[in-house]
Amino acid sequence: MAITAALVKELRERTGSGMMECKKALVESNGDIDAAIEAMRKAGLAKADKKADRVAAEGVIAIEVSKDGKQAVMLEVNSETDFVAKADDFVNFVNEVAQKALANQPADVAALLAMTLDSGETVDNKRQALIAKIGENIQVRRFTTLQTAGVIGAYRHGDRIGTMVQMSGDNAELARDLAMHVAANRPQAVSADELSQELIEKERDIVATQARDSGKPEAIIEKMIEGRMSKFVNEVTLLGQPFVKDPDVTVEKLVKQAGVTVEGFAFFEVGEGIEKKADNFAEEVMAQARGN
Repeated sequence: MAITAALVKELRERTGSGMMECKKALVESNGDIDAAIEAMRKAGLAKADKKADRVAAEGVIAIEVSKDGKQAVMLEVNSETDFVAKADDFVNFVNEVAQKALANQPADVAALLAMTLDSGETVDNKRQALIAKIGENIQVRRFTTLQTAGVIGAYRHGDRIGTMVQMSGDNAELARDLAMHVAANRPQAVSADELSQELIEKERDIVATQARDSGKPEAIIEKMIEGRMSKFVNEVTLLGQPFVKDPDVTVEKLVKQAGVTVEGFAFFEVGEGIEKKADNFAEEVMAQARGN
């Protein structure tokens, strides 16, 4: 069967693959476009498996909030380069997965990957197809959900930082301001009683050592320790911090004045905790030349 330009064009539109790859697949399938698509998908999965061990530490944070503001999901999807993280295909995939997570509330990433998208393919199958098309490792790394009888505020700083704040009441503007505050100040907990005992003891040990090195009397040293620990707790807790839009007021005072309580928050930054390997441009060029 003759492989026409129109047939190649149709296959490109349906798969998003390159012209030469489409023409080769059509030749091998003797012009059967469905068989060509199936073969290309199988080849794509093989390519995806080869790329699965490559470090993906760039990417996007996506947030989806329900229309009533009472449910939200925040999702991190990683790519190998910032360039790919800005590509429409990648961004559209991330947003589609975030919408699916909000609608279905999966238990974990494995359950999310197994969910079926509107196109009929699973999230993981679409991820693998995207790897084959783009040529980079792509990973759905993590997500978190919040639910409340009150309201959820969400904020994204660019594509790399996302925050959500769960708050009683219905003050959506304040909830978003607090989400912005979390992005700027990165608290570790809402209040002191949520801080881990390990963190408190570690900091107290540091503070005590510094205080005793001052050579002051023990009674004064104890007061120094308590004062510095109080300052530390305020610095790392949301309620103890000065509000980012009005540093003369703490967040605790702000929410009391508004008659609301902060129930929880979430903070994601792209790539946090992922060990990046050092770039070697020459090796990268050689790997691309070899088709790896």
